[in-house]
Amino acid sequence: MPKLTLDELHALAVRALARAGANDDMAAATARALVYADGRGLASHGVSRIAQYAAHLSNGRADGSARPVFAAERGGAVLIDAGFGLAFPACALAVAEAIRRAHDFGVAFAGVTNSHHFGVAGYHLEPIGDAGLVGLAFGNSPAAMPPAGGKRPIFGTNPIAAIFPRQRAAPLLVDLSLSAVARGKLMVAAREGKPIPLGWALDRDGSPTTDPQAGLEGSMLALGGAKGAMLALVVELLVTALTGAALGFEATSFFVDDGNRPRLGQAFLAIDPAALAGRAVYDERIETLIEAMTADPAVRLPGYRRDALAGAAAKDGVEIPPALHRQLIELAGG
Repeated sequence: MPKLTLDELHALAVRALARAGANDDMAAATARALVYADGRGLASHGVSRIAQYAAHLSNGRADGSARPVFAAERGGAVLIDAGFGLAFPACALAVAEAIRRAHDFGVAFAGVTNSHHFGVAGYHLEPIGDAGLVGLAFGNSPAAMPPAGGKRPIFGTNPIAAIFPRQRAAPLLVDLSLSAVARGKLMVAAREGKPIPLGWALDRDGSPTTDPQAGLEGSMLALGGAKGAMLALVVELLVTALTGAALGFEATSFFVDDGNRPRLGQAFLAIDPAALAGRAVYDERIETLIEAMTADPAVRLPGYRRDALAGAAAKDGVEIPPALHRQLIELAGG
């Protein structure tokens, strides 16, 4: 398979996105987020998404000229309007504001409205962790999961991520979607012609399926059954009722070229440990917990495997499937 350095992959992604109509800031911010995913082994949220984004930019589902603006603000709360563009510039502005306001007020909530797919949720939290703050990220997506007891998809896979900085080590980074697996894994399996395990998805008739395309046309199963569906409800309300963004069932699937502007929502919460029990207490509590966890040698700290992959990718580059490489070159104009 072709192997590219992270810089080469970023440059290729920028050219493809710019050619599809993204402005310079949007192309660069989006490319950074996608290459981050590929460098951490998260191919379903990496440059494999560029063809989808490019189609949405070309057909008006996303506005490549958009620049994020402040829609509302008061104290530790701020709302950013993505202007129907790709999500990454708006999320970056929201995170920067959450950090600034958390330092000022102890806690800050930054919402994003009129947005698009925001990629790996944990990606957006790294600046919050670097600032010594605890962070949470939430986002909704086009309907893919039914509520508890239902058959009709209402919620998206609605990811949640959290970051907990450490004094002398990399932060703990927890990142999960509320479906049994991320929907992007079905997209990758469908593109590669591979089956998916039972328990990932239902077809449009509500029957279990191993066909990824049937799963994309049907619905995802929630992580943990009814409990996962309830958590998806919580995320849905946090990122829509507070921001005015579209509900998941109001947004056309990402996996079709034609459709509406998704108008999705994201939210970022930043908390300064110094504003509560204090930084020294926070550091002691987190290290005491980690020491207890890692007393069992089988325990793996969240985020650390991905950090190791990122280190290897920075040194050796990443491999991408030949068909994807050809597609990116074509989208970039050769």
